[in-house]
Amino acid sequence: MLPKVPQPPERPVAPPAVTDPAIPREQRIAAFVDYTAQTYGVDRQRIVDMLAQAEYKQSIIDAITRPAEAVKPWRDYRTIFMTQARIDGGRAFYLENRDALDRVAAQTGVPAEYIVAIIGVETFYGRNTGSYRVLDALYTLAFDHPKRAPFFAGELAQLFALTAQEPQLDLPMLKGSYAGAMGMGQFMPSSYRLWAKDGDLDGRRDLLTHKPDVFASIANYFVVHGWERDAPVVARAAFDAQQPEFVPENLEPVHPLQGLAARGYRPMPGEPVAAGATVVNLDGDAGREHWLGYRNYYVITRYNRSPMYALAVHQLAREIRAGVQP
Repeated sequence: MLPKVPQPPERPVAPPAVTDPAIPREQRIAAFVDYTAQTYGVDRQRIVDMLAQAEYKQSIIDAITRPAEAVKPWRDYRTIFMTQARIDGGRAFYLENRDALDRVAAQTGVPAEYIVAIIGVETFYGRNTGSYRVLDALYTLAFDHPKRAPFFAGELAQLFALTAQEPQLDLPMLKGSYAGAMGMGQFMPSSYRLWAKDGDLDGRRDLLTHKPDVFASIANYFVVHGWERDAPVVARAAFDAQQPEFVPENLEPVHPLQGLAARGYRPMPGEPVAAGATVVNLDGDAGREHWLGYRNYYVITRYNRSPMYALAVHQLAREIRAGVQP
């Protein structure tokens, strides 16, 4: 196997004193206040005052526990994002913002069409950025969703730290997804804090509607997770059906192509090649599809862990690029 892809530091999660459901709720909230104040230097009274305004929302619990798009087969998942309206919208969005997008692409090596495709998949080019208060979403999930409470309590703490750093963000008024993601690119608070960029050097990082910051930040997210300039993303693979399908433990592109060929997977003629890949087997319209995901494919899965999400972003990006002049 090839070496693993280097990863940025893990985003911190809240300690058990905050997230253990066996501990009374009031004690968990008090522990959260201590944790956030001590870890991020946020004013303790501000945390208390903001939490007093937070509201539990059953609709958020319902949304996060219902089956998501990821349980759909690829043939159905793909149709959610590969619509003519989304393709045309992406081409129009790119042309409207071409200078800014091309500038970021030249600086970072992340092609403009992939930045646009992320925005297209996440929010339909900024049209649907979420209607939940981020404070309510993260509060509800931190204290009433034990399965993932450590993660969401960590994100709630990051939200307080973020809004202290970015005073233009009005914490009680911030709107986003039911999971607490914000803006055109749907950044979680930790991603916002760690990897958002001030694209036009105006002294703030506004990922809600300010496009120079949005474009620079999506590209930077890719770069810090290992995006390789001018490298391929995926290849459609021919598969020897007489062999069992290979299902890797994870999506890291650590398998040499020679080894994958021995397992029955070879890039189809004309498809790109790279040093290492992962394998993705999907149910397509015409039956099983087999793909080799390279390092840049893996990077897209760091934005969203679903292998189908990454392939949808790739295919949408290709369609957007095909409809505009290079």
